[in-house]
Amino acid sequence: MNMLINSAETVVADALRGMAAAHPELDVDVERRLVVRRGAREGGRVGLVSGGGSGHEPLHAGFVGYGMLSAACPGEVFTSPVPDQMTRAAAAVNGGQGVLFVVKNYTGDVLNFDMAAELAGEDGIRVERVLVNDDVAVTDSLYTAGRRGTGATLFVEKIAGAAAEEGAPLERVAELARRVNDSSRSFGVALSACSTPAKGSPTFDLPDGELELGVGIHGEPGRERRAMMPSREIADFAVGAVLEDLAQVAPADGPVLALVNGMGATPLLELYGFHAEVARVLAARGVPVARTLVGNYVTSLDMAGCSVTLCRADDELLRLWDAPVETPALRWGR
Repeated sequence: MNMLINSAETVVADALRGMAAAHPELDVDVERRLVVRRGAREGGRVGLVSGGGSGHEPLHAGFVGYGMLSAACPGEVFTSPVPDQMTRAAAAVNGGQGVLFVVKNYTGDVLNFDMAAELAGEDGIRVERVLVNDDVAVTDSLYTAGRRGTGATLFVEKIAGAAAEEGAPLERVAELARRVNDSSRSFGVALSACSTPAKGSPTFDLPDGELELGVGIHGEPGRERRAMMPSREIADFAVGAVLEDLAQVAPADGPVLALVNGMGATPLLELYGFHAEVARVLAARGVPVARTLVGNYVTSLDMAGCSVTLCRADDELLRLWDAPVETPALRWGR
């Protein structure tokens, strides 16, 4: 397949070099695979560190900056970063108030962040960990035990980052991050398979005219395959699955944050059309939408498809969501 790369071996390093050139406000260590907010230790803030395999851009490095992450650790494509990256990131952002690790629920990420937290603790850095596991499609997958971490990661990083920017202590930032995760549910749909640079061809077989309902962000299988459906039927299925599970979260009549997320190869023309159907379903179900975000934020390389994430949000969460943010991929209010 044609890809805009030099080689599969250098794709992550090349992307980091490009990020460094485009965003001088970030400290990008290409060799050690770290992206750090400049001045991250200043201001007495809690540090926020996240990371994961590359291929999900702008997650996570694109969310490093004012009001969001202090640092991100990019691994190789669809591969967890290693504990050394995470401990270096914790040391780089620790200003004395401790560090919060935001971890998507994939086995490699969980094990490596756990090990990094132990190592950072031995170095005298207080660390809290928050696990993101918002995907309602399947309980276990190829990459994890339990629910996968997907679109809610953006909500967690934004709201926890806003709290840290305001000077909230580590325990409070962690509590808010857990509350956001507990209040969020996601469901993804694939219209095509993704292709990793190393393989150079689709990572799974999805014949033309079929879609995968409940796909993961690495192409993990979902609930079922069906013949291609119109956007309105996909929205009925995906939003219905999210709302069924979200009914456990009080208050049942509360407003939601809504993320209509592209998987990487779906144009905004289609995403906005899909959002029209999502909004229709939510209105018909009597679910008030407080804020909406549409675009490619938690992707899967060149996969065509989308995901829907809803988070029940009270006044405090909405205030923190609206707080200023300035990162390569998300910015408002400054």
